[in-house]
Amino acid sequence: MKSFRVLLLPFALLYGLVVTIRNYLYNKGVLRSAQFNLPLICVGNLAVGGTGKSPMVEYLLNLLQHNYKIATLSRGYKRKTKGYALANDLSTALDIGDEPMQFHLKFPNVAVAVGEERIVAIPQLLHDRPGIQAIILDDAFQHRAVTAGLNIVLTDYSNLFTRDYFLPTGDLRDQRLSYKRADIIIVTKCPPNLDTATRDNIRKEIAPLPKQQLYFTAIEYGTPYHIIHRSERPLQLIDEVLLVCGIANPAPLQHYLGDNTAAYYQQDYSDHHIFRIDDLKDIRKRYDQIQAPQKMIVTTEKDAVRLLKFRQELDNLPLYVLPVRHGFLFNEGGQFNRQILDFVDNFQLQPASE
Repeated sequence: MKSFRVLLLPFALLYGLVVTIRNYLYNKGVLRSAQFNLPLICVGNLAVGGTGKSPMVEYLLNLLQHNYKIATLSRGYKRKTKGYALANDLSTALDIGDEPMQFHLKFPNVAVAVGEERIVAIPQLLHDRPGIQAIILDDAFQHRAVTAGLNIVLTDYSNLFTRDYFLPTGDLRDQRLSYKRADIIIVTKCPPNLDTATRDNIRKEIAPLPKQQLYFTAIEYGTPYHIIHRSERPLQLIDEVLLVCGIANPAPLQHYLGDNTAAYYQQDYSDHHIFRIDDLKDIRKRYDQIQAPQKMIVTTEKDAVRLLKFRQELDNLPLYVLPVRHGFLFNEGGQFNRQILDFVDNFQLQPASE
């Protein structure tokens, strides 16, 4: 942890006490969780920051969408609206948030909804889209008002929850012990060549329970596509690149560009930054300053949905979106897929725990 954050330890102790008491009340049944009679798959983490939740939601949608009527429910972080909303053809990232907008654009046949109170939003979603067979809850692990049938917890290889501490000294927003509520734990953003000895050491450190499956994934990048003209002939990364990036953890993307381009330059923005026309002017100015004969602008899918409102200005700009996905290591992707499919196929509502 950064040294200056150690000075915030008293606040971290207070935050940790509040979280611990809250979890205790849920564990003892003083605070109650609602259950729903359909498969709910929760994708979450114990820490703030990017652990790969959005790509995991997309992985699950890809896996399930052809055989089931699927929906996703997110909080809609940093949107300008409140309450429940179901994405439609007029929705923007300002209406529903950038991750839900990303899901809506990539999976037009999936019902994408947002709502801060999931216990209220789920019945509304089921009313609006009758026949839904499963719902993926995005970033809902610490929100215990609803009990999911399958909990997937992600932890970053470079910042495992076992080595972390409560906010603001560390990045944890939940107790380390909360990992015991998970059914699946995934160590994300691993080196693609992770060796078995390191894997086994991490397994010992996390110490999954007998009921839990532990997986390891690495980031895989796809072929860039133009932000407006998606059907345009796919491009590979070329000589020099301007990276336009406003995400929580850009380090893996920076490493990838460092390995796959002659040079890259970065235009930084805060996580979930709402782009303005002046930002676009700055991006174009920075791009024009690059002297290479072959050059392009690259951004993330999360940033792209917040840039799409400038369609006219982006039409002739070489701005390409770099897709990202989880790649399971040690040939365990098939096992993970079977676990998810078996859960949905064989779902039965479990009695509420005492």
